[in-house]
Amino acid sequence: MALDFNASPTASLGIELELGLVDVEKGGLVCEASDILAELASPYPDGEHPRIKHELFESTVEVITGVCTTVSEARDDLAHSIGELQAACSPRGIGLIGLGLHPFSNWHELTRSPGERYERLVERIAWPARRLMTHGMHIHVGVRSGEKAIATVNTLSGYLPIFLALSASSPHWHGQDTGLASARTKVFEAMPTTGLPPYLADWAEFNSFLDTLITAGSIETVREVWWDIRPHPGFGTVELRMCDATPTLREAGAMAALAQCLVQWCDDVIESGDRLPVPREWVRRENKWRAARFGIDADLVIDDAGRTRPLREVTIDLVAELLPIAERLSCVDDLREVLVILDEGASYQRQRALLATGGNLEDIVAAAREELLAEIGSGGQSAR
Repeated sequence: MALDFNASPTASLGIELELGLVDVEKGGLVCEASDILAELASPYPDGEHPRIKHELFESTVEVITGVCTTVSEARDDLAHSIGELQAACSPRGIGLIGLGLHPFSNWHELTRSPGERYERLVERIAWPARRLMTHGMHIHVGVRSGEKAIATVNTLSGYLPIFLALSASSPHWHGQDTGLASARTKVFEAMPTTGLPPYLADWAEFNSFLDTLITAGSIETVREVWWDIRPHPGFGTVELRMCDATPTLREAGAMAALAQCLVQWCDDVIESGDRLPVPREWVRRENKWRAARFGIDADLVIDDAGRTRPLREVTIDLVAELLPIAERLSCVDDLREVLVILDEGASYQRQRALLATGGNLEDIVAAAREELLAEIGSGGQSAR
């Protein structure tokens, strides 16, 4: 059965940010999401907060925005909801962190969230799902048709290593430095229907893909297609899923601005009658690995001859190219924050720098918690 694409008239924006619940004193993950969410949901007739949701483990909550026009609107939306969440967490001695992986808690110590969907997921996928204590950030950008969504996914898959490198915040796993900038990426890739999307010719081929896997019993709905970037038919968006969770809303805004500008650029190219570039499969996969391993210090493969160029240089040039689009979308300052990350360091670099000066893994958690608190206000109030 073919899915319709609920087209968006503009490059609207939505952000989903997964946050870890941590013990303020000891730094480890705590499994109290159900109690916190029940408190937050009490004013709502349907018993569910519209912006703060469960995730697979009781140690994680997902904060989502509404449909926004600008990056600043989306960032303020996140700040408001995170302020509500922090106000409910503080009396319990719980803090919030936005890191792709918790640096030292173990997955086998965590409790799964209640719900039939989660039970079916773990029963079907087993060990890869049981250890999925990852925290990511997803960015939705509105697209005007299913055909444009497929073309945009094909093209933007070549830009995903830049998003991964800039957002990388998970160098540690179970108390050890993995040597990677984003270990979350490799943990998540163990799940089925994850990773880079295949090249798809058009919207009809995407529907054929879904029909095959649903009929075969591999997935139940399109929600279980967990590619690094995918079309989202119900929302009428392209959803970028590559990013680690970011510890600051400043970084989240930078990733959102980059995503919104790139999707708008794709729309402009299509409308002009030109063809969008489609990266080679082997180049996409190699560059994703390089970004996960080396972060913003990676050298990216730029052509079939195997020539490379520093990711930093590629990113600086990309920001310059997108600035006129950022002007149209009112996100110039947010897009320029990409350059600030290059200059001041991504989260994985800040974490290693803290260890190099005598800190420990608990200090990393405390620093991430303080980074987020500084943006929403220590009293748990919205920054807007």
